Amino acid sequence: MAVTFHGVRGSTPCHGDDIVKYGGNTSCVSLSIPGCDPIVFDLGTGLRYFGSSCESRPFRGTCLLSHLHWDHIQGLPFFTPLLTPDAHLDVYAPRPTPERSVEDVFADTIKPPLFPVDLGRLPGVLGFHEVLDDDFELAPGVHVRSRSIPHVGVTVGYRVEWEGHSVAYLSDHQMPCDGSFSATQGAVDLTEGVDLLIHDAQYTPEEFEGKCDWGHCTVDYAVWFASEVGAKRLALFHHDPSHDDETLDRLTEEAAVVGMRGGVEVFAAREGRTVAVSL
Repeated sequence: MAVTFHGVRGSTPCHGDDIVKYGGNTSCVSLSIPGCDPIVFDLGTGLRYFGSSCESRPFRGTCLLSHLHWDHIQGLPFFTPLLTPDAHLDVYAPRPTPERSVEDVFADTIKPPLFPVDLGRLPGVLGFHEVLDDDFELAPGVHVRSRSIPHVGVTVGYRVEWEGHSVAYLSDHQMPCDGSFSATQGAVDLTEGVDLLIHDAQYTPEEFEGKCDWGHCTVDYAVWFASEVGAKRLALFHHDPSHDDETLDRLTEEAAVVGMRGGVEVFAAREGRTVAVSL
């Protein structure tokens, strides 16, 4: 099982000479499992680069979408494999409100005047499946768990398991606004003993003070949480657009030292990196 990072930023894509090392595209992470169609977490601007790496045509695959905020879906119209008529992408995502379906939101977003063409003009087929606290299979032996986690709006995290290997994805995860460290049962259910935890790490403690209700957490919290649930490796993710390479190097170096004390290997997600997940 292999994980590849295509977009690792939070909130908005960014560019510049000072972010070359980690990259500036928004959330998109692919998961490759032998015998299973490609799986991708989120549809941020990094999706375009995942699309360019897809060799099989027509494309068939699955997106496990955490929520419907713009930075997590804006790559979909630029996913070139969907420009083939026989392509098929199944999107699993939480329903945003009782009145509006996931498909409604995409149809209302990808259309004029916000986008030049309607969603229905994409030649490929999109299938929408609504999840919240669910367990399901994508292929024989490929088990997925979704659980509601705290954020701004309805949001889920995911855990994927295959032959004893496991990956958990909690891209946007709100820590308690008072700065204390605790976690919901849903977040724990997704992450206990996981081989690789991909987790929100957007803020420093100082930044969090002014943005405590923006739906994210600190690097310190991510390391604490990974240690608390017994994760083996932690990928710091959803980097703040204001954090340049030097800042991320420093934050990661400090987090790695603390993580080592708690038995967790810590690294910062960066575009183009592939990580093998093994026992």
